[in-house]
Amino acid sequence: MAQEVTNFGRFYTLFNKLPYDGDREDLKESLVSQFTQNRTVSLREMTRHEYHNCCAWLEEKTGQRDLLRKERSSTLKLMQQMGVDTTDWARINALCMDARIAGKPFAAIGIDEHVALQKKLRTIERKGGFAKPGPRMVGQKRHRERQCVVIKFDPSRTGEA
Repeated sequence: MAQEVTNFGRFYTLFNKLPYDGDREDLKESLVSQFTQNRTVSLREMTRHEYHNCCAWLEEKTGQRDLLRKERSSTLKLMQQMGVDTTDWARINALCMDARIAGKPFAAIGIDEHVALQKKLRTIERKGGFAKPGPRMVGQKRHRERQCVVIKFDPSRTGEA
């Protein structure tokens, strides 16, 4: 059987946040054994489904899932306050994909990245929000309107008349 999961970063990130005073290797083997119905104690021999279930359980035990939901909600609320249509996932992803914002789709943004994104959004909002393009033709340059001051000459005020 070919190895189904090759990157165990998600597991170890959650596993390291799990409070435990004993031998961590024994805990890891116990968890893997539990989710594989005692078939193996090796992460490499887990199926993709078993690995996903194990990581989901770890997310709930460490509180990461709830924290991620809270941060996502806060980010969406900020976007909504700035005028982004948060019912359109294509717009949300297009905004997040901008390298200056997050550089990845909304669903791929982690907890720490959401905190940083919220900070960026607050800064953008404080500086005036997203620029709304005015009604202009494609390729046409936007010119500033110039204000002209008209000065009328009144000879009676000069004292010479």
